[in-house]
Amino acid sequence: MTSMDDIMTAFTTEDPSSISTSTISGDDYDYDYSDLMCDRESVREFRSHYEPPLFWMIALVGGAGNLAVVWIYLNFRRRLKTMTDVYLLNLAVADLLFLITLPLWAVEASRGWSFGSGLCKVNSALYKVNLFSSMLLLTCISVDRYVVIVQTTKAQNSQMERRRCSRLVCLGVWLLALLLATPELVFATTAGANSKQYCRMVFPPHLGNRTKILVLSLQVSMGFCLPFIVMAFCYSVIVAKLLKTRNFQKHKAMRVILAVVVAFVVSQLPYNGVLVMEAVQASNMTITDCDAIKRFDKAGQVLKSLAYMHACLNPFLYVFVGVRFRHDVLQLLRACRCQPANKNQLSKSCRSPLSSTRASVMSDSDTSQALSL
Repeated sequence: MTSMDDIMTAFTTEDPSSISTSTISGDDYDYDYSDLMCDRESVREFRSHYEPPLFWMIALVGGAGNLAVVWIYLNFRRRLKTMTDVYLLNLAVADLLFLITLPLWAVEASRGWSFGSGLCKVNSALYKVNLFSSMLLLTCISVDRYVVIVQTTKAQNSQMERRRCSRLVCLGVWLLALLLATPELVFATTAGANSKQYCRMVFPPHLGNRTKILVLSLQVSMGFCLPFIVMAFCYSVIVAKLLKTRNFQKHKAMRVILAVVVAFVVSQLPYNGVLVMEAVQASNMTITDCDAIKRFDKAGQVLKSLAYMHACLNPFLYVFVGVRFRHDVLQLLRACRCQPANKNQLSKSCRSPLSSTRASVMSDSDTSQALSL
C-alpha cells in the first residue's frame, strides 16, 4: 500500500514521470499528479454505500425487461420482418450484456476489485462495447423510423432489401463498438488505493493525458453527440410529418417520440457533460481545490448511475409501449396459461393466441402506428 507520505516523498526525490498516476483514484480513470495529493477516501466511501444497491436494482429491473424482449422475439421469429425488429433484438442483447457487468462494479465499489487484471480488462471492454452498440442501435432505430414514416413509398418498395441491410448494419455496429472498446482492453488494469484494488484505466506516463482525452472524446462523440444529432434530426422531421397528417393516433405517436428523446437527453446529457469536464481537467487542470475535486467525483458517480438507468428504460420506451409488442406479450401469457390434456394436440383456444400473431404484425407502411412498433 502506498501512503500519502510515500507519494509526497516521491515528489521530492524522483522524477514525476516515474510516478504511477493510479495510486489514488475516485472514478473510472486515473488522475493527474496534483490530484494525487487529494485524498479521495470520502469519494470511495460514498461509492461503497451508493453504487451497490443502485447497480443491483438496475441490473435486476433492466435484466428482466430485456430478457422479456429477447424471449418474445425468440418465440415469434416471424416478427423479425422489419429493420426495427432486428435493431430492437440487438438492442436488448446489448443492454443485457451491459447489465451483467454491473454486479461486478457493485462488488468493486463495496469491497474493491478482487477478480484479477484479466477480468478487469474484459469487464471494462464489455461495458464499453455495449455502451457504444446500444447508442448506435438507438441511432439506427431513429433512422429506420424516419425512412418508414417520412419516405413511405421508398420503404414499401425496398422492404426485403432493407431487412437484409439491417443485419449487415447490426454486424457493422458490433464491430465498430468492439473497435471503440480497444482502449479498455489495452489500458484497463487493477490499481491500489488504501489496501484495496480497483479496476481502472491506467495510462502510461509516456503517453501523457492526450490518450485519456482521446478516449473521453471518443466516448462523448460516438456515445452521445452522434446519436443525439441523428435522433434530433430524424424525430423532428417525423413530428413535422405527423403534424400534417389527420390521424387520431398521431398525438400518441408524438408522445412516444417525446418520451424517447427526453429519456435519452435526461439520462445521457449530464454524464457526458461530466466526461467533457474530465477531458478539460486532463488538458489544463481547471479544478485544483481538493474539496471541489471530491464534489465533482461524487456528482460524476450519481450522473453515471443515471446514465446507466437508460438500459432499464429501453424495453419500455422502444418495445412495451408498442401496440404490437404489447399484444404479443398478452398472447404469450394466455398461451402459457393454457394446460391442454393432450400435450401433442393443443386446443383451439390455446392455438389462437399463437396463430393470431401474424395478424398483429404491422407492415412498415402503416404510418399511424409505426412509432408504436
